[in-house]
Amino acid sequence: MNDDELRKALSALEIYKVQLDALAQQVQILQMSLEEAIRARETLKAFLNAKEGDELLVPIGASSFVTAKATGDKKAIVGIGNRVSAEKNIDEAVAFMEGSAKEISEALKRSGESMAEMEINANNLSMAVQQEYQRRQQ
Repeated sequence: MNDDELRKALSALEIYKVQLDALAQQVQILQMSLEEAIRARETLKAFLNAKEGDELLVPIGASSFVTAKATGDKKAIVGIGNRVSAEKNIDEAVAFMEGSAKEISEALKRSGESMAEMEINANNLSMAVQQEYQRRQQ
């Protein structure tokens, strides 16, 4: 490895580091989104199965809950993307949340696979650079 190749390898390692950091943040956001979708789905299911007058604990965020009583109205307002919400029957809302959770899970899986592949490439390049440094010190 000549000096120019070594500089390019070090530059590539820095790019890998930046990309891995960005992917790690993306994975963290996706994980939080997945947890939120699952929490919403479970809350909707609780309302779907509740009888009028039943008390339910409803998550409001930050690990906080309020007590609410179920009504006979089986409708929910659901965020459908891009800050747009729509009224749906609760069973439709549950199905929508299940679909959202599935999409997020798939994105999370793809992001994890990309991270793993990038880490392998970065580790291989890092080992090559270390070997070159060791070779030059001899």
